Amino acid sequence: MPRYTLRQLEYFAAVAEAKSISSAAAALHVTPTAVASALTELERVLRSQLVVRRKAHGITLTPTGQHLRRRIAALLREADELERSAAGGDGELAGPLVLGCYSTVAPTVVPILMKWVRDHHPRVDLSVVTGNQAELPHRLLAGGLDLAIGYDIALPDGLHSVRLYSAPPYALLPAGHRLADRETVSVAELADEPMIMLDLPPAAKHTRMLFERAGTEPRVEQRTTDFELTRSLVARGFGYSVLIQRPTVNRSYEDLPLALCEITPADPVANVLMMWPREVRLNDRAAALAAFATRNAELLDPRRRG
Repeated sequence: MPRYTLRQLEYFAAVAEAKSISSAAAALHVTPTAVASALTELERVLRSQLVVRRKAHGITLTPTGQHLRRRIAALLREADELERSAAGGDGELAGPLVLGCYSTVAPTVVPILMKWVRDHHPRVDLSVVTGNQAELPHRLLAGGLDLAIGYDIALPDGLHSVRLYSAPPYALLPAGHRLADRETVSVAELADEPMIMLDLPPAAKHTRMLFERAGTEPRVEQRTTDFELTRSLVARGFGYSVLIQRPTVNRSYEDLPLALCEITPADPVANVLMMWPREVRLNDRAAALAAFATRNAELLDPRRRG
């Protein structure tokens, strides 16, 4: 039998997250002495130093500590699920569920998922974290999220996923642009036009790949990290943009008209995925949400909805 306790692992996880024994103690509502003692005992049992303690500078994890942090997230989740399943014998789904979602995708996807949870599993406490793809997959692997929704671009290793829908790139143009009445446009036709680059990972990388494969490069005039600001600048005539996510209404926040042209050839085409760590068995709440999203992907795809 292991000689460490779940409480010791919980305290270590809190210290690793807070980077400070005192901050972890405050989050756990215990004394710093209790946290420090549990950490010392865990290191003794494992015969490994897990943290480097520096007065007034918090703690840093050793390589062993970093490895342990990744491993215990799943273990603590399993322990929590065991307790929850024993207490809830009626079979109704209940408990917390944390979903991460790429910020530009969230407005068209998250409300549908939240409504389904509210209508069918009211005892599930669904919370949503939005962000970019440079951060969400890593939060997922670190145990901070149960599921995440994002694009199949620049993903780290260690993730399992299901495809929800494809998202071909398109050119967003001011309504009075010379190409605005076209159904399709080539990358070459856009290359000399001023571009508003959405510089939010992985959008910029996808745009650069699109132009590189066409043998040209964009003429970037402005960069933003905000999806709606990009659309508003295009509507005001500052340039065009290449985007993936598609709102169902082609108007800006200021209610100015926008034109959308399919890019041909659309290479590469991004896909929207629902992801979770490969080594983690989904809890019942996450598995139910993933199954619903997969079965009802057409509800989530703004192109099919529109």
